[in-house]
Amino acid sequence: MSAAALRIENLEKRYPNGVEALRGVSVEIPDGEFYGLLGPNGAGKSTLIHCTTGLAQPTGGTIEVFGHDAIHDYSKARAAVGLAPQEVNLDQFLTCEETLDFHGGYFGMGRRDRRERTRELLETFSLTPKAKDRTRALSGGMKRRLILARALMHRPRLLILDEPTAGVDIELRLELWHYVQKINAEGTTILLTTHYLEEADQLCSRIGFIAGGEIAAEGSADGLAGRYGVANLEDAYLALVGRKELSRSHIESEVV
Repeated sequence: MSAAALRIENLEKRYPNGVEALRGVSVEIPDGEFYGLLGPNGAGKSTLIHCTTGLAQPTGGTIEVFGHDAIHDYSKARAAVGLAPQEVNLDQFLTCEETLDFHGGYFGMGRRDRRERTRELLETFSLTPKAKDRTRALSGGMKRRLILARALMHRPRLLILDEPTAGVDIELRLELWHYVQKINAEGTTILLTTHYLEEADQLCSRIGFIAGGEIAAEGSADGLAGRYGVANLEDAYLALVGRKELSRSHIESEVV
């Protein structure tokens, strides 16, 4: 039996100021799954990602990426992960080509492989005309494309997308949906955090609700709706955060 793409057990993160961002979180994502992590701001989504990718040190618990200890065997675990963060963290003095090439070098890719992979990804994300442009000259949507291309540069087996379509137009959002569905079908495991519930409903085979640093529920969109006794994923999420009065069905009934 192959190792899970991501196995998190009893993960805890307590900051020096006493804030408990994660309180015993356990999540297992099988190889090849498209998993969505939904929760309000401050629920612990970004902290979980930061611990998984080595950007934060957990207080307790374990994290394994394809069987590699992500805390004590960081290099092997991190090599299997591609991260597209929510923040735009591009070096404004690098060109698009250089951004991808440097990232590939960081992960030990050879020069010829980096050159071919860079050309492939620039073409895939419609960035070829911008290859020689510095990233500071790119539009917001182009920067999002480049961030996703960078995350995929070293061919990761696990792709983590933290709010990948925040602030982009509907055309680019649908393009990104199409692409991540394609690479998931080809075998890449994906962990997605998003505030767009229709995005999670459309893309994810399984969804976890996180609130207060704990996993509150897991399942398919229909399964979560059934668990909360509501009609759809959106209403299930509103039930999770205690805002049932915002349900569209509730508002429509009041209008009638």
